[in-house]
Amino acid sequence: MGTNLVALFVFMSAAVGCAVLTWVLMPLLARYALARPNARSSHKIPTPQGAGIAVIAATLVVTTLALGTTTPALLPLFAAAIIIAIVGAIDDIRPIPVLPRFALQALCVGAVVLTLPADQQIIPVLPLWFERAALLIGGLWFVNLVNFMDGLDWMTVAEGLPVTAALVVFGLLGALTLSPILLAAALGGALLGFAPFNRPGSAKVFLGDVGSLPIGLLLGWCLLQLALQGHVTAALLLPLYYLADSTLTLLRRMLRREPFWLAHRSHFYQRATDNGFSVREVTSLVFLTNLALALLAGLSIALKSIAADGVLLAVGATVVAALLMRFARRKA
Repeated sequence: MGTNLVALFVFMSAAVGCAVLTWVLMPLLARYALARPNARSSHKIPTPQGAGIAVIAATLVVTTLALGTTTPALLPLFAAAIIIAIVGAIDDIRPIPVLPRFALQALCVGAVVLTLPADQQIIPVLPLWFERAALLIGGLWFVNLVNFMDGLDWMTVAEGLPVTAALVVFGLLGALTLSPILLAAALGGALLGFAPFNRPGSAKVFLGDVGSLPIGLLLGWCLLQLALQGHVTAALLLPLYYLADSTLTLLRRMLRREPFWLAHRSHFYQRATDNGFSVREVTSLVFLTNLALALLAGLSIALKSIAADGVLLAVGATVVAALLMRFARRKA
């Protein structure tokens, strides 16, 4: 069976598996993992959370079955994803203090970064220890920003589906090896299977930290593999909206001396709902922006030009800035 058909089979299997498992888990989540509205919430009624269990389980199981004997190479990543999901599950039910939670996340991200082959570097001229330290910090931030951005129905779907689909397409065209192709296909399929249960306006369940944290880890690893193949610009363009919204929000809160480690409602996408945008409008605009970023990332891979990369990054930044400014203003 060709790689194209394998990727399609992985995508569909993960979608069906996640949908079935979410449906099975719903009564249990409603009983033990209810998210009650508060001043920082975007939902109005108590809603079960924890469907991330189904997303991660479907992703890891289907990827393992598809990779077969090559799976051991991904054991550090999969083990870290499971541990960080357990940390998230505990935090969903009974919040963990910031420092222990952060330390456990750092251990998981560190396990993935430090087990990378020594001959794999994004920028070979840098000392290996320096690049690994930068990847640890960046990976820890990426895991948390995916969690921070999971604050609206379909938000993670609107981000995850275009990014994983782009990664699969790029991989099939030769920009990635088999493992990240199939992992991205499985993660995208699982998110599609979760989507019907999380429709804006009638969401029956949320991902919870048990889902958003390991999704950030798995997605970040796939993007790292793209960068290690020499496509750094593409790896930056794909998650650029998430990177911009979360990083600018963090910097703004730090400058205002706010307790930035606490939950809040000041991300651009959250301010958009306060400014008159519906949840469906916000996620649709994010989805379309991600499609545009995926196109720019594809052009970067195809053109293989440093000069073109600079232009494409500037265009991508302009597209994202336009969306952020639109979210920050009242809807006309």
